[in-house]
Amino acid sequence: MSWAVEEWKEGLSPRVLQKIHELESQVDKLKKERQQGQFQLEYLEAALQKQKQKVENEKNEVVTLKRENQSLMELCDSLEKAKQKISHDLQVKESQVNIQSGQLNSSKKDIERLEQELKR
Repeated sequence: MSWAVEEWKEGLSPRVLQKIHELESQVDKLKKERQQGQFQLEYLEAALQKQKQKVENEKNEVVTLKRENQSLMELCDSLEKAKQKISHDLQVKESQVNIQSGQLNSSKKDIERLEQELKR
């Protein structure tokens, strides 16, 4: 086959043959460069897809973390409200205890006074 391919070159001057050889070498070189560029392009496309997937995963993680953060903030608010209610309830009960303690002391004094009157 290569004999038939080379047949058209018969009878050409050495200068023309040299030029043809240079052009064929240049074509081979350009084909190799193109193939190498194609491999590089495919590699870069794969790397880009990998980065896009990484970005997408990170976006999903951010959404998940935001949701979790919101949930935790709501829980904190709920716990803070419960703490305030318990604190208020405690103050009310302490006030009631103080009032009842005062009433108890007053009643004890009344009892003591009445016992003293009875002894007389």
